[in-house]
Amino acid sequence: MKASELFVKCLENEGVQYIFGIPGEENLDLLEAIRKSSINLILTRHEQAAGFMAATYGRLTGKSGVCISTLGPGATNLVTAAAFAQLGGMPMVIITGQKPIKKSKQGRFQIINVVNMMKPITKNTIQIVNGNSIPILVRESFRLAEEERPGTVHLELPEDIASEETNTHPIETHQVRRPIAEMKAIAKAIEMIQNAKNPLLLIGAAANRKRTQKMLKFFIDKTGIPFFNTQMGKGVIDERDPLYLGTAALSDNDYIHCAINKADLIINVGHDIVEKPPFFMSEDSAKVIHINFFSANIDEVYFPQLEVIGDIANAIWQISEEIEKQNSWDFGYFLDTIKIQSEKFLRDCSRYSQYPVVPQKIVADVREVMPPDGIVTLDNGIYKIWFARNYKVYQQNTLLLDNALASMGAGLPSAIAAKLVFPERKVLAVCGDGGFMMNSQEVETALRLNLDLTVLILNDGAYGMIKWKQKARNFGEFGLDFNNPDFLKYAESYGAHGHFLKNTSDLKSLLEKCLNDKGVHIIDVPVDYSENEKVLIKELQENVCLL
Repeated sequence: MKASELFVKCLENEGVQYIFGIPGEENLDLLEAIRKSSINLILTRHEQAAGFMAATYGRLTGKSGVCISTLGPGATNLVTAAAFAQLGGMPMVIITGQKPIKKSKQGRFQIINVVNMMKPITKNTIQIVNGNSIPILVRESFRLAEEERPGTVHLELPEDIASEETNTHPIETHQVRRPIAEMKAIAKAIEMIQNAKNPLLLIGAAANRKRTQKMLKFFIDKTGIPFFNTQMGKGVIDERDPLYLGTAALSDNDYIHCAINKADLIINVGHDIVEKPPFFMSEDSAKVIHINFFSANIDEVYFPQLEVIGDIANAIWQISEEIEKQNSWDFGYFLDTIKIQSEKFLRDCSRYSQYPVVPQKIVADVREVMPPDGIVTLDNGIYKIWFARNYKVYQQNTLLLDNALASMGAGLPSAIAAKLVFPERKVLAVCGDGGFMMNSQEVETALRLNLDLTVLILNDGAYGMIKWKQKARNFGEFGLDFNNPDFLKYAESYGAHGHFLKNTSDLKSLLEKCLNDKGVHIIDVPVDYSENEKVLIKELQENVCLL
């Protein structure tokens, strides 16, 4: 068979369902092989969006999402998505084309060194130079992309290699069991937890990538130790749990940080250094137990006193089996913080009726209309902080936000991928007007795929996050305002349903209508970000701590 046919058989062997992207002339042999395969090609309108879709597929399934582009500009358009998956710990395999490498009559037309370009932002990048090596390289790429810590792997398939004959075959896949933590480390962790007075549990991004939910819930229920999470650790445990302390959405000085400062031991499960630190260590701060698949990266604000390295769920199970609840533990401050935050968020949401709509109201209405398994995909903007702080997540991976690369433009593509993976669930993309317009062309992709999804555009006519930071530093307003199209007409030009929110009181009912109707719905919501300074700066500059 042709090497391109072998390549696609190897992808089928890996269980690939979708390939996202835009093929080019150099991919035509591969494209023909895909046409004859069981794999669905999801043609997108921009390679960056294809990469975001593939990364989100990987995030939701734990299996490598796959995207494709041609050489040159197609490959460069995948750079942001490659970094998005790499920093976010999402398994993804990128396939790019290239001119013939044995003999070429086109000089350097469109040719750049894509393999070298991808080196800093992938786990591995390689050019295939022989069709017979395809089975080994594909199997290794998927293994590497999915192995903890997951990330991006890039394969370049030149045009002449794709068309050559080969007689090799795919390599059989097999399940890999992860190593478990050493018993001495488990025993020391139990000793440290039982001897602590105010222990806290932190759930990070790595705990959200694997099936740790059952064991963490068992640990929390048995010990009664309160827990908090990072932004990318949201949803591992149902946040309606009475022991849920909150999400570390800011770097410092929030209610949750007051509680963290009262802890004398933090059990840090699934810490991922790419996220903003949820707490800062010092010589006289709480001790830290690091429980993860890999050892800690030590720096000036993170130097754990104990590392429990191995499968996270197994480590938590081993600790839970032996640990005994201690009468000496004191969670009074933590429980008071939970109560105060709950009362404050409810009180704030109930009184916000002004128009344009404030973020707290948007978050509250979205939470009320979304079912427990409904998926909200966030683009990047100031609203991400409000969702991280105020939106309680009931099930794992039902609030998809990026707190690693934190790239704009991912909200809509991520929603498309989520709907493909879970077609029976409600899916809502929440985007700022700036982020939406970066990949708004994918509205056509969603419509072509006959997807039912809703896009909520928070419209302030500016790059609001940077504008907030600009004001916080007492700089004058400059360089961050823009004009938008009429989003209602913009939606209708694609054949989608466009809506404009005229009254704050109509938001909930409009969301419900769109989520329950067929097709793609785009809602233009004028937003008032004045609460950013009031709540996230001035209020937190005051002493929000109980004591």
